[in-house]
Amino acid sequence: MAGYWVVKVRVTDAAAYGAYAKLASEAVAKYGGRFLVRGGPATTMEGEDFPRNVVIEFSSVEQAHACYGSPEYKEALACQEGAADRMFAVVEGV
Repeated sequence: MAGYWVVKVRVTDAAAYGAYAKLASEAVAKYGGRFLVRGGPATTMEGEDFPRNVVIEFSSVEQAHACYGSPEYKEALACQEGAADRMFAVVEGV
């Protein structure tokens, strides 16, 4: 079954987050991820509002976890420390 990254973001430092986004995109591509949602207009119907939403599809939950734990993604994460408030989940598809 497919695995998904579901991420809600409030960017607090656009320059640092831009560096993260570039490196994260490269890691996602290396692990076969495909962006389904990347920003764009959104309406929060319930819960805390995060203005940026991202959904990435991987071939499996294992692949989604492998990308998150990869050296490439860890490098990206280091760039965004303090640059955003996030909610990040790995979810198994149906």
